[in-house]
Amino acid sequence: METDVYAQQLELFQLFQPRNTRSCHYKFTFVDLFAGIGGFRIPLEELGGQCLGYSEIDKEAIKVYQNNFLNSNSDEAYLGDITKLNILPFQIDILVGGVPCQPWSIAGKLQGLDDPRGKLWIDVFRVVKANKPKAFIFENVKGLTEPRNRSSLQYIINNLTAYGYVCSWKVLNSYDFGLPQDRDRIFIVGIRNDIENCWGLTFPKPLDKQPKLYDVIPGLQQANFLKKKFPPEVLFDGKVPASRGRFQKIDELNDFFLFSDIRDGHTTIHSWDLIDTTLREKLICQTILKNRRKKMYGLKDGNPLSREVLETLIPNLQQQEVDSLVFKEILRFVEGQGYEFVNSKISSGINGISKIFLPHADAIATLTATGTRDFVATISIQCQKPEAYKQTFIKEIYTKKKFKHLTAQDYARLQGFPEGFQIANNESTAKHQFGNAVSVPVVYHLAKALLKIIL
Repeated sequence: METDVYAQQLELFQLFQPRNTRSCHYKFTFVDLFAGIGGFRIPLEELGGQCLGYSEIDKEAIKVYQNNFLNSNSDEAYLGDITKLNILPFQIDILVGGVPCQPWSIAGKLQGLDDPRGKLWIDVFRVVKANKPKAFIFENVKGLTEPRNRSSLQYIINNLTAYGYVCSWKVLNSYDFGLPQDRDRIFIVGIRNDIENCWGLTFPKPLDKQPKLYDVIPGLQQANFLKKKFPPEVLFDGKVPASRGRFQKIDELNDFFLFSDIRDGHTTIHSWDLIDTTLREKLICQTILKNRRKKMYGLKDGNPLSREVLETLIPNLQQQEVDSLVFKEILRFVEGQGYEFVNSKISSGINGISKIFLPHADAIATLTATGTRDFVATISIQCQKPEAYKQTFIKEIYTKKKFKHLTAQDYARLQGFPEGFQIANNESTAKHQFGNAVSVPVVYHLAKALLKIIL
């Protein structure tokens, strides 16, 4: 029975993969810069392209790349470090690459072009100028488009344009191309300005597919029930948070549960929900949660609250009540400041869990190279009234441990890599590589649109 279910899931998954389109008769050459493990190469080869050389310096990534794409008889050029590249020993049609994104990533230090990795764009400019390919596609994080980085983006576009290219860019989301992952990435495309219709690129439109996590990740329950709708005032007390994301509807319960003591919401699980606490203790915790970010108590985005402040907020507060929460490791005392939550980082979550996504979720959060503390439930639960929804989740999924880690193979599927792709032997290394990779179907559809113009 399990084999049949897996076969069905695999069949569904394959619907979301790039088709083998050799029949399109595209014939072109390309060079794979910042090649990683080959996220660009897979779709370009599907479209009929021939890779003439690749540049990568990460030894573990090179092993995976060579294992999947090269054999002992291959004479394909390993181009080494991009900082040493100039004129290539051959002509090419397309340059592609995922330029290191950390300088503009929230997960990094946001140093932009001041970061040594950000300065790799200078090497990209040199290679483009020296080799004049018909076109190029470069990928980076959405952060490059944000206001604090727009001058850097404009600098990049201006330089590439100056070398004789018509440049355009767009943020594309992996979910729109058949993958249940909320992954926004900017794609910068350039077409040499002596090519007819060089202004004619149209970025691909979203596909007519709405994948679910259970379509891609084996072993998850497939549940097809209608989501219950709620008036926004029921879910948000009349005030919808500005931070709602694309996959958080204002009239539906979330398809995931966030484990955090410093945020609140109808699918937020707090540490005082998971252990034995009294109604009075819950009240104290909720009071701290609601007041910790108020500027009247400090300038931080979350301030410890002193005993004196707590006494003004909670009638008849007793020291032993606070001490009990410290003993239960929900609160801690910061000398000279006051009380704050022990679980004070969203990324760390609670008990090593940041989020648990339900099988019927449209998309999991962006996979990253540094990893996340996100899990997937193996069973679904019906949407109910908010409090009942949360309690059912704790009882049926959290307490019974009906959830699992994402494996490296799950990462591969969520990035659109084919089932036969040979991943790194080390699980942590493989996850790091897939978190750094580009989503295969996105490149496939973008490159297909580009090839119609340049060939």
